[in-house]
Amino acid sequence: MLLDPTELAHHVVNVVEERKGADIVLLDLRDVSPLADFFVIATGENERQLRAIVRAVEEHLSSLGVEPHHIEGSPESGWILMDYLDVIVHLFGPAERRFYRLEDVWEGASVILHIQ
Repeated sequence: MLLDPTELAHHVVNVVEERKGADIVLLDLRDVSPLADFFVIATGENERQLRAIVRAVEEHLSSLGVEPHHIEGSPESGWILMDYLDVIVHLFGPAERRFYRLEDVWEGASVILHIQ
């Protein structure tokens, strides 16, 4: 199944929400950056939850025929980046999320949804 970037981003948001990710933000970058169409940013409360979210996103998207272009970081580091080309997923531990404040860095992007 071929997903457009909007559908892909919403699939990611749904999986993260199912795995109890917190403070989920979907940013539309199309008007502010050629880097990607969307960022999904979310927080996992601990390494175990971050690992479960990463695994769930990978498995769900793989079942739809979508494989990551690149994954870097680790639950132990508190920041995992999952690059699906048009959609980039940033999963943070709580302290890392507060420190990096990606939403502030990309303040020109439109917030499509914010699930607290």
